[in-house]
Amino acid sequence: MAEGLRLENLAITLDGQTMMALDARVAPGEVLTVMGPSGSGKSTLLAAITGALDPAFRLSGRVLLDGEDVTHLPTERRRIGILFQDELLFPHLSVGGNLAFGLPPSMRGRAARRARIDAALTEIGLEGFANRDPATLSGGQKARVALMRSLLAEPRALLLDEPFSRLDAARRGQIRELVFARAKAQRLPVLLVTHDREDASAAGGGVIELGA
Repeated sequence: MAEGLRLENLAITLDGQTMMALDARVAPGEVLTVMGPSGSGKSTLLAAITGALDPAFRLSGRVLLDGEDVTHLPTERRRIGILFQDELLFPHLSVGGNLAFGLPPSMRGRAARRARIDAALTEIGLEGFANRDPATLSGGQKARVALMRSLLAEPRALLLDEPFSRLDAARRGQIRELVFARAKAQRLPVLLVTHDREDASAAGGGVIELGA
């Protein structure tokens, strides 16, 4: 049975000073929001969870995924998806090429991979967009492609680093709803970091405030 994401007595220090400490669990299909102003350690926390923490910091405690201790695993073996403020789509690849990048190595065969990409585009309302240049997409469309690329990699958890902050008001609610609905459908534990209370409210889960 999936246990979700567990941050067990996690503490991040710099030069002997504790930058942040957190003990929390995010169940499958639920969202935990971590709020705080700039400099409160939100991005540092995400780096620690994904295995990308700057060596200048020291980490104690454990990161557990479905009961497995991944604290010392390399980033690529943790299977943790992350969405950023910027979509970070590869400009030299088509929309379909970007999605193909997220497909797991176990999916073999050109026809099977293409069929999965086409189905994924249909799921996010972008049917027929496989050959499009990412530069021609709107902000909302780019956000949808970035989300699906992350989900195609079959992550065990999803981290959200203020991914809605650059969207206009009309698109923000729509993309937010899509992200949370997809994560819930796939029973992914989600950790959202934001300074926006509307994001926290829409997430509907627990809220932890850093630096409070």
